[in-house]
Amino acid sequence: MLHLQLFIIFFKVGLFGFGGGYAILPMIYQDVQAFGIISAEDFSNLVGLSQVTPGPIAINAATYVGVKSDGLIGSLVATIAVSLPSFILLLIALMFIKKFKENIVVQSILRGIKPATVGLMASAFAFMGGTALFKEYDNIDFLSPSMIINSADWLAVFIFILTFILIKTTKLGAIKLTLLGGILSVMVGIVLNMSF
Repeated sequence: MLHLQLFIIFFKVGLFGFGGGYAILPMIYQDVQAFGIISAEDFSNLVGLSQVTPGPIAINAATYVGVKSDGLIGSLVATIAVSLPSFILLLIALMFIKKFKENIVVQSILRGIKPATVGLMASAFAFMGGTALFKEYDNIDFLSPSMIINSADWLAVFIFILTFILIKTTKLGAIKLTLLGGILSVMVGIVLNMSF
């Protein structure tokens, strides 16, 4: 039953996950939470690991969720399920692309998909920002300034701001910035443990 659930979740993600990458993260999160497969904290770890491992986020996410839910078999089921729709749709698209390239309906559909994808990416940004920058993100009342201040993970906020500044002022790539954030966190953790 678990394998069927994994297959359905990730086949649906592969089929309807327009925009790829961060745009599909809210869809994955909603589905895995509905089935109780992994926790919000595990999902946050998934996002971080997807950044430091090669490959598309959807495949990394499927593999991670599959491993967390049922080891190697779970990872194979989820990874195949998320990849299968793209393979099938690409074969179909290649057969019809020349014929419908200038079709007004096809152009209208693509024009509508683009802003929806931006909305999905914004939703993923809000979710990832919340889980990365706040402790116990699910329990925060964002209308309470004192709760926001008390729930903030100030090291994470500092790393976020530093990363943003470095992106704007240097030519450091995503991998280097991700590793720099990890190293900085380890160094602060060592200093704090030594001071107590």
